[in-house]
Amino acid sequence: MSQRAMNPILALDFGRARIGTAISDELQLLAHPLETIPANEHALSRLTEIIRERKIDHVVAGVPRRMNGQIGTAATEVLQFVEKLRAILPCPVVTWDERLTTVAAQRALRDAGKKTRDTRDYIDQVAAQMILQSYLDRRAANVESKSDQ
Repeated sequence: MSQRAMNPILALDFGRARIGTAISDELQLLAHPLETIPANEHALSRLTEIIRERKIDHVVAGVPRRMNGQIGTAATEVLQFVEKLRAILPCPVVTWDERLTTVAAQRALRDAGKKTRDTRDYIDQVAAQMILQSYLDRRAANVESKSDQ
């Protein structure tokens, strides 16, 4: 199977204070941290800028469901933000279950010897990277299972 370059996918880890972003490679196989955007009135314009500059194929927004799958306050806020994005972005925005990605990102950084206070801005990017990598891995697994049939 030959690989062809595609436009990258952007992932968002939305928080009240910051929005972590991660971007895929051009094969849509690997996720990389991108930047942390302050969650303020300029966030939408910065995201629009990134999407235009990097020719993003689509956006994956992590939705922090509760462990029982229910939608809580944080997830509701993300879904409201997603609706704003869908209204202004030139590309599709999909949602992705991101339970525990911030916890996993904190653990990964701690295991790498990083102190919590040193990683505050970076943690959101790593969480976005984990959201995107799980999304990419699931897509790849679905493609492989279809080709096996």
